Amino acid sequence: MSTPTDYKYTDSHEWSSVEGDVVTLGITQHAVNELTDITYVEMKGVGEIIGAGDSVGEVESVKATSDIYSPVAGEIIEVNEALDGDPSVVNNEPYQGGWLVKLKASDTGPADGLMDASAYDEKYPLD
Repeated sequence: MSTPTDYKYTDSHEWSSVEGDVVTLGITQHAVNELTDITYVEMKGVGEIIGAGDSVGEVESVKATSDIYSPVAGEIIEVNEALDGDPSVVNNEPYQGGWLVKLKASDTGPADGLMDASAYDEKYPLD
């Protein structure tokens, strides 16, 4: 699976897609590979105010529980409810159906400073 070139990436393996003032967050294929089988996803709720660098929730796998961090401040406006019934969607489609939350960002500027796909792939190559 190739890393989408229209997203931005963090060192903690989250991806961000910015459309206007809405930022969609998920975890990368690298994170999925490290976690292996994802068994549970718990995100904060709609209406929660998140600061840049704050956790928006957790992803649990057979190996570990990992916090998911937002690179931008804002309000959670949508949580991917499909993951409640089938968290394995994150394993199978980390960049499409496996998105985690959408935030209405108070400032999308911090996302501009994240890695692009090329820099992320160079730093964290998939085996």
